[in-house]
Amino acid sequence: MKRISWTALPVLLALAPASNAQSVGYEEALRAATSDQPQVRTSELRLDARREIADAADELPDPRLRASIQNLPVSGPAAFELNRQLPTQIQVGIEQEIPNLAKRRARFGMAEADIDLAAAQLRQTSYRVRVGAGMAWISLAYAQRALTVADDALAEIERLVPLARSSVAAGSARPAESLEVRRAVLEVEDMRTRIEADRETAQAMLSRYTALPNATATGTIPSADLDPEGLRAMLQSNPELVVALAQVRQAEARSDLARSERRPDFGVNVSYGRRDPDFGDVVSVMGSITLPIFADRRQNPRVAAADAEAAAAQSARADRLRELEAQFETDLAAWRSAYRQWQRATDELLPLAESRVDLERASFAAGRADLLDIIDAIKTLAMLRVEILQREEASVEAAANLRLTYGEYGR
Repeated sequence: MKRISWTALPVLLALAPASNAQSVGYEEALRAATSDQPQVRTSELRLDARREIADAADELPDPRLRASIQNLPVSGPAAFELNRQLPTQIQVGIEQEIPNLAKRRARFGMAEADIDLAAAQLRQTSYRVRVGAGMAWISLAYAQRALTVADDALAEIERLVPLARSSVAAGSARPAESLEVRRAVLEVEDMRTRIEADRETAQAMLSRYTALPNATATGTIPSADLDPEGLRAMLQSNPELVVALAQVRQAEARSDLARSERRPDFGVNVSYGRRDPDFGDVVSVMGSITLPIFADRRQNPRVAAADAEAAAAQSARADRLRELEAQFETDLAAWRSAYRQWQRATDELLPLAESRVDLERASFAAGRADLLDIIDAIKTLAMLRVEILQREEASVEAAANLRLTYGEYGR
């Protein structure tokens, strides 16, 4: 029976759930985030609700049905008799309240503002889940690549273990050197364990947005390059500002509704009175009008409050724009820093580490270096490659975050 090498055991454990994994590309993850996402569905239903309400926003109130007995005597010879006196009658009528035209228009404007706000919030939710899904996918893709680097390093060190044992047996190496080999393997395994945790975290976050458990990132990784000026020009169309503008319009619609209260409303009443046949039936038509004669104590305070809310919404939008501009410049600076660090490590540090491995191998072959020197160089190179992947991931994440947050939300 063959024994499983202890350096290969972490690899086998990592491959155990792979059979249940589902492959997903970057663009596919972004589409899945908006097509099968409870947050997006919630916003869609709220928008549908606002549209349904809008159909009845400027309708007249329901009419009222009135029924009464008028002028019924309660004393004397004709007490409680309906047909003994002329004024006595059974009356049935319909009354309709008619709000002023400005109020009806303001209510319709309020409904349209609610629809605009719900639509803006739907767009805001969609772009937020796209950002979340994109960041999770990138984290998963780079965790997978880092695992490959760690596995390659473990396999390369494992190939040197028999040589280390034979060197100890031949007396050309100290027995303690085999312990140093084991320590190098453990350090790489610790690094791999941390990477596995990062991969599982990324899978969990991706399933949060796409409902794909144990997903595997496949396909092309998005570019780390950017067009900063193009993104800066699109700031005014950012969903966060669109929501703020919709809130301004909603506040202005409330202000218009408050102003409409200064105008009088009307009412119409039509009734039919049933009397004794000797006297004949009657029809009554009445009109009514409200008298907003105490506006300083009733309507005007509400108008002032609505105007203040509208001004506050305008101020909040201006502040949101400043905040967004500052956040954009902050994110742009983070991208530039991450990109330069990645390029510096790739162009300068990586060639040095690769050259060291080659030189240590050559020195070992010439008898001028120990096997531990090769193993240490391999371990250092593996850790550097993982670090470079982390720097590349930071660059790609920063670029994707900028594109998704400030440029691709309209897609």
